[in-house]
Amino acid sequence: MAVSSLKNILRPGFVGHSFKSGYRFQRYWDRPMASAFFCGETGAGLFIVSMLADYLPGIILGLLITGIGKTFFHLTHMGVPAKSWRAILRPDRSWISRGLIGIVFFVGFGSIYALGELFHLMPGALAMPVYLLAMAGAIVVVVYQGFAMSYSTAIALWSTGLMPVLSMLYGLLAGTSLVMLLDASGFAVARADRLAMVATAEAILIIVVLMALLSLLHGAKNGAKGAQQSYQLLMHDILARPFLLGVVAVGIIIPFLILLLLPVNFVTTLIVTGSILVGFCLFRLLIFRAAVIDPILSPADIFRK
Repeated sequence: MAVSSLKNILRPGFVGHSFKSGYRFQRYWDRPMASAFFCGETGAGLFIVSMLADYLPGIILGLLITGIGKTFFHLTHMGVPAKSWRAILRPDRSWISRGLIGIVFFVGFGSIYALGELFHLMPGALAMPVYLLAMAGAIVVVVYQGFAMSYSTAIALWSTGLMPVLSMLYGLLAGTSLVMLLDASGFAVARADRLAMVATAEAILIIVVLMALLSLLHGAKNGAKGAQQSYQLLMHDILARPFLLGVVAVGIIIPFLILLLLPVNFVTTLIVTGSILVGFCLFRLLIFRAAVIDPILSPADIFRK
């Protein structure tokens, strides 16, 4: 969806780049940040699920997705990458700083744990502290982006406690689906009972993600004026087709029906995983594209002046 097409919406109240008071789209966070969020939450979610399942291939892949993918897309977004380290200095004030600290713990201690398991070098006394620190970092990574968005009070669609919840749910859903795909590809999970638990969690998470999305839409429809504009974009306007067909149909309904009605094999698992990841990636992009900044002055304020 081209940005220029969003600027040409003929709905009352949108003022584009003029100095008038009215609704505007946020455009600072777009494709690079959406890709960074997607990689961070997918990698951290895969890592968490794999750690709980004691599944080393998933642990390694999760570290790579976040450590390489998220870092790359963040750097492409930054104007001065050499100064990006400064963002870690204010964890008392910013979820971005807390998230960067979480990434350091996640990638650092996660790599130590993975190497120790891979080469059997981890001393028994260190295994549990390293495990817990890596998991703590991964949990921060999978939710901090949602917290950072929910602090954006000027964007009513984002200013909700559902943002970190959706980040966590989507990350864990992507993680469970990737574990199932890795197992179907020949990287077998060590214990069959753990694989069955992952499969059950995947089906449950699909339903819970759908419920969270419906809750987000319900809140936007009945929320502030900016959130109502975002709801119209996602449900009835130029973003409706990719949202309803991509995020909801491809990303949720089709995977759930396949899991419910078709036998589990490599082809069906590949389709389910691909559909979930496509839906998640589209959600990350569209939640940025649909973000509407409320006007500083309401129409009533302008009239009184």
